[in-house]
Amino acid sequence: MIATDDYSDKIAKGKMKMHEIDTLVPSKEAVDIRRRSVELLTKKSLKNISCFSIDTEVACKKNIENMIGVTQVPLGIAGPLKVKGELAKGEYYLPLSTTEGALVASVNRGCKAVSESGGATVYVENKGMTRAPVFRTSGLEESRNFVLWTKKNFSRIKKVAESTTKYGELTDIQPWIVGRNVFLRFVFDTKDAMGMNMAVMACDAVVRELVDKETKVKCISLSGNVCTDKKPSAINFISGRGKSVHAEAVIKKEILEKVLKTNAKHIFEVNYRKNLLGSAVASSLGFNAHYGNIVAAMFLSCGQDIAHVTEGAMGITTCEMMDDDLYISVYIPNLNVGTVGGGTGLGTQKEALDILGVSGASKKPGENSKKLAEIIGAAVLCGELSLLSAFTSRDVARAHQKYGRGKNIQA
Repeated sequence: MIATDDYSDKIAKGKMKMHEIDTLVPSKEAVDIRRRSVELLTKKSLKNISCFSIDTEVACKKNIENMIGVTQVPLGIAGPLKVKGELAKGEYYLPLSTTEGALVASVNRGCKAVSESGGATVYVENKGMTRAPVFRTSGLEESRNFVLWTKKNFSRIKKVAESTTKYGELTDIQPWIVGRNVFLRFVFDTKDAMGMNMAVMACDAVVRELVDKETKVKCISLSGNVCTDKKPSAINFISGRGKSVHAEAVIKKEILEKVLKTNAKHIFEVNYRKNLLGSAVASSLGFNAHYGNIVAAMFLSCGQDIAHVTEGAMGITTCEMMDDDLYISVYIPNLNVGTVGGGTGLGTQKEALDILGVSGASKKPGENSKKLAEIIGAAVLCGELSLLSAFTSRDVARAHQKYGRGKNIQA
């Protein structure tokens, strides 16, 4: 049997590829060998990367290739946050992973203000996960006929698509014709899974078993970017993708003053001039203060696909004065979350989902992922409220000085 160092030396000298070691030794040993080979190649110690608790057998098979260890991100907790959703009812503690000092403290302050005002009212619209293959035709006539074919054969397409998944359902096919190009936006109800892979495999089956055999149309790519995945887009902003989340709260005058050190008029003006006008000037698709901060912190903690923060950062924050009280709402048109699959099965991520009571599949498929979306929506509301409040009192720089740089400064 070849010693571990011998394998590492072979990789470092280019005599063996990193992925080949997976076929020769158990996954944990393969991780150690690859890491040692990187140490030899870079002449750097990777002792911190080597410290972790997640199951390498699971991670190497489902989540990553050429694993050498783990990058750790600090995990904080905010709350309790009172949520009044269809499924999320009660108080929740929010697991937030970040390296940005002040973020957890800011969300925590928002949780306090929202909870003391009666909580966040939340509801979720299931828009469905999408995948949009692009097809090449001979011209407009064939493009039009192909779209008509998909409409006429929807029930057959649905049967083939759903044969690839236990729970997924094809709910719609939305066509776009651009000359010799046809984009078909398949929409799926993916239940407790985020469902991107589910949608890909279903579309692939439809192309192979129906389109290729019954039409002369060529599928150029299983993704034609009309999906739209991991990119900000108007189609997702308008039509929604995954789950569209709405959350609101009315913050009483006395709580604005006591907890947030501000008032409704000042928050209203900051939101109007910053989130609405400023975003319009910039032609931004995010009419908000920092959805991405909270979405990223929750996604990292809960095993979500972190690249979908790009879409989760889109949305609109509204503020209105109700006499001396403040009405605040957030609308996230595109939140892609799941409680099964992806990174949700990793040990630390599963424990974070356990904190929220949403780990794994629910008894009624889809309820856990919807509940997670409700909680994240409420968390985003708290983050918006707190940051807008900080801008009214110019406490943003002060907070980052204290929490981000570890320095206490005098008022």
